[in-house]
Amino acid sequence: MRGLWFLATLGLAAAEDGLNGWLRYARLPCDITRKATVPSTIVALNTTETSPVYTAGQELQKGIRGILGRVLNVTHEASEGPSVVVGTVSAFQDAGISIETPELEEDGFWLSIKGDKVEIAGQNERGALYGAFEYLSMLGQANFTEVSYATNPSAAIRWVNQWDNMDGTIERGYAGLSIFFENQTILSNLTRVSEYARLLSSVRVNAIVINNVNANPIILSDKNMAGLGRVADAMRPWGVKIGISLNFASPQTFGGLNSFDPLDPNVVAWWTGITNKIYQHVPDLAGFLVKANSEGQPGPITYNRTLSDGANMFAKAVKPHGGIVMFRAFVYDYQHLDENNWKDDRANAAVDFFRDLDDKFDDNVVVQVKYGPIDFQVREPPSPLFAHLKQTASAIELQVTQEYLGQQCHLVYLPPLWRTILDFDLRVDGEKSVIGTDILSGKRFDKKGLTGYAAVVNVGRNATWLGTHLSMSNLYAYGRIAWDPMTDSVAMLEDWTRLTFGLDQTVRETITRMSMDSWIAYENYTGNLGIQTLTDITGPHYGPNPQSMDNNPWGQWTRADADSIGMDRTVKNGTGYAGQYPAEVAAAFEEIETTPDDLLLWFHHVPYTHVLKSGKTVIQHFYDAHYAGAETAWTFPQQWAKLQGLMDQQRYEEMQFRLTYQAGHAIVWRDSISQFYHNITGIPDAHDRVGKHPWRIEAESMNRQGYRVTAVTPFEVASGLQVVQTLGNSTTGSVSATLKYPAGVYDLAVAYYDLYEGEASYELLLNNKSLGKWVGDNEHKLGFTLTRGIDGHSATRITFKNVQIKEGDIVRVETKANGRETAPLDYIAVLPPGVVD
Repeated sequence: MRGLWFLATLGLAAAEDGLNGWLRYARLPCDITRKATVPSTIVALNTTETSPVYTAGQELQKGIRGILGRVLNVTHEASEGPSVVVGTVSAFQDAGISIETPELEEDGFWLSIKGDKVEIAGQNERGALYGAFEYLSMLGQANFTEVSYATNPSAAIRWVNQWDNMDGTIERGYAGLSIFFENQTILSNLTRVSEYARLLSSVRVNAIVINNVNANPIILSDKNMAGLGRVADAMRPWGVKIGISLNFASPQTFGGLNSFDPLDPNVVAWWTGITNKIYQHVPDLAGFLVKANSEGQPGPITYNRTLSDGANMFAKAVKPHGGIVMFRAFVYDYQHLDENNWKDDRANAAVDFFRDLDDKFDDNVVVQVKYGPIDFQVREPPSPLFAHLKQTASAIELQVTQEYLGQQCHLVYLPPLWRTILDFDLRVDGEKSVIGTDILSGKRFDKKGLTGYAAVVNVGRNATWLGTHLSMSNLYAYGRIAWDPMTDSVAMLEDWTRLTFGLDQTVRETITRMSMDSWIAYENYTGNLGIQTLTDITGPHYGPNPQSMDNNPWGQWTRADADSIGMDRTVKNGTGYAGQYPAEVAAAFEEIETTPDDLLLWFHHVPYTHVLKSGKTVIQHFYDAHYAGAETAWTFPQQWAKLQGLMDQQRYEEMQFRLTYQAGHAIVWRDSISQFYHNITGIPDAHDRVGKHPWRIEAESMNRQGYRVTAVTPFEVASGLQVVQTLGNSTTGSVSATLKYPAGVYDLAVAYYDLYEGEASYELLLNNKSLGKWVGDNEHKLGFTLTRGIDGHSATRITFKNVQIKEGDIVRVETKANGRETAPLDYIAVLPPGVVD
């Protein structure tokens, strides 16, 4: 404690690891706390320790002590005098406290702050806890305004999904191992589970599915059912219910039946029995999530049954317990789609499978629909399925984990992307049908009650939860948007920044500026004009690999050849996908002239020389956008550097490392995509940048000892289309070159490849004087899907800044291979001040 006090007196911030997220309750400066009027007592109108109202009392005590340095007692009986009273509306009445609130819907709350009297009344206990967090959020941002207002959720379903496997790994998770599972069972220590529930509750998420949609039936074992009870116990005080994903074939693979036909009475009885047993352990289980007949998962179609037959089997099993079934619309054929068939289109699948079933689902089935028709791409049009589910409850599936969007190694603030979907007006039957405010709220089709949101989050054991501090803004924003889809992207980002990093204006403005630029920058240097994220879709979904998009049955095609590019999804000539939208929207997407440029290649197949509304050709836009995106990413570490000393050093350094990595990897993306399309089209860049690197010295052209020149796959991920590798897996090597640049101060960047299962060592020398040493250990520092290849995933750079050089100096890199990592080198860049490379 004395050490922390000493740091505070110096104006320094103690190190933070991110575990508390935006719930740090950091002490406000004394000149601010003096302005706060806070009651002397907290009254929590429930004495049951597992109650969210009881939890709210404890949280208020903790928060006020942290933020204002004032210790308040918590009581459970109303009394005269200044107090913060928290409870349900009915508890207020029972305690004889008269309040007048507007009508509150489920989970809604009333917050009244008048001098030293604070009233927090929830429609239910969960709503009361939400109100307590709202009050603490105001205090944490030094907002001492007197207010009186009620707020209700836009939708009843505000869930998160975890794709955690029973062995403790997490599919598409980038922050370490599972906080729920290990060795095919549930962890004994659930401390992180309770802490996660606290974070979720603070942004009004009301349920979580804890296991992977590609479910392992062993979750249904007696031991694991008991474990589910412990998980529910850990999350219940925070008002967060749990649910589980089910494997459709469990009756056969786990239960020993000879079938999993949803109309087989034995199968129905088996699922009914299993469901009853689960509810004995978790009486308030939210329900089930089911992925069926998709990407190899079993389902009802195996027995020529409909998807609604499968969903309704589960719905009937959970209905007596008040549970619901979230049934994913992510159903498509990934084995037989043929790119040579001009009519084949994965994007058509969801509507084709579900539109004729709209009146066939039970009333406790919710169809969970990915925001776009393919798979969490950097830009997609909204799924037209939302317009077809007029009688069936629906929820949108967003993704907080950045599967196709940089895997938390690239800063990408997602709400601006989500806004393109939530603000889209589908014009169903010619009437206003905005996805966020009209459809997901249930208002458009009179479905109030079972509509809403689900987000794939995939937190792990990393102290930052998602692997990086800034990515937590996306989880925070998801909860805010699910409560109110009209929430402004900048406003909630600024709230998050104040709560996470403090009140400094420079910090807030810098993080806001970088974050709001980040999605467009990522789109620019990865894939634009609606062509999707040009990543390795058959591999990790991380680095560049545009050729992987085509010539396979996965259906994320670009149909790029030497002359033209894009998917023709028109009705008149193409796959017919545009016709799945209501008439007004379909007509707009049918024609090139009325299709926005940012979705042009999603809906139309055009020559590279097609002129966009901007006046540029498609290919020149590709070149320009990729260079612009990389240039924006290059500014991120420079902007962040100005925040040193304005936050704790630990979080500053951790983010500086990742933003520097992103700046380098953005150049890998820029060069790879530009080089690939330059190669297949033969069309030059009007600015003569592609393939021209005047500040680089290619490793294959340098003097080499112990190194050999090799090709790479895909070819475009190496600057000069070749790299050098050591002769063996444990041998040493070196490359050197004489510099021919004018005397001056430069940054020296070494481009290399950091592979999994090896940690090669490197040293950069100038005239035999060491400038620095490093090892290839990004697998311990970054969370992206690991790779064993020399490719766009493992490509990276390290930069040594402000190096004084003169013509004739000799630069050398000495290396030692280790394991699979044969110290592969691509180039050295000698960069004058302000040059992006």
